[in-house]
Amino acid sequence: MASFLKRATFSTLRAPHQVPISAAEGLPLQSRRQIHVEPGAREKALLAKDPALERFKSYTKSASNIRRIGDYLTIAVVAGCCYEIYVRAVTREEARNALKSK
Repeated sequence: MASFLKRATFSTLRAPHQVPISAAEGLPLQSRRQIHVEPGAREKALLAKDPALERFKSYTKSASNIRRIGDYLTIAVVAGCCYEIYVRAVTREEARNALKSK
């Protein structure tokens, strides 16, 4: 009974597109990739460099600096947390040893 349920469950989950259809049956396999189409004039104009926006190029350098500072701060916070956990574990162990020695 369990093997029947297992087979029935898996057969319902199996999608029909998972079964390969051979070209011999008359149905060619379809690719999921789309056909490449060259961009039109409007798309090319939108992708072209605009001289009016050239003065705003400097934000990329400042953004990378901010990202780098954020990375350093993250490392510092994680290191501080690890140190705090270590200090608490050591003091707890010392307190246990002090109680055992009494």
